[in-house]
Amino acid sequence: MILVDSSVWIEFFRGGADAAPVKALRRLLVGGETVVAGDLIVAEVLQGFPVQRDFDAARRVFDGLPCVTLGGYDAAIGAAGLYRQLRARGVTVRGGVDALIAGFCIRHRIPLLHSDRDFEPFERHFGLKAVR
Repeated sequence: MILVDSSVWIEFFRGGADAAPVKALRRLLVGGETVVAGDLIVAEVLQGFPVQRDFDAARRVFDGLPCVTLGGYDAAIGAAGLYRQLRARGVTVRGGVDALIAGFCIRHRIPLLHSDRDFEPFERHFGLKAVR
């Protein structure tokens, strides 16, 4: 099971076929690996489609994947803790949603396919497993 971040999905839907993370996603999708969508990731990706036809096409892709809930009270507390620990080490992550995503993956030992440098501190300091 692998969670795919919005940074990869956005490039995927833009047609960035040459990008390494998009190539990895395509391999996962055709290779039978279980790719899961996260509720917050789906929202982030779908909100960027100005054209209904493109929104509908992307939604059909997500409809075919299992979707996990990344948020909730306990997840929020955990993400805040990770975020604060990084800040104490002098590392600032740009978004709280990334802390929720990283916390989910760390807690459930699920690798994350991403192309967002904000996940690198979670890899270094907390053992987040990234798909390369």
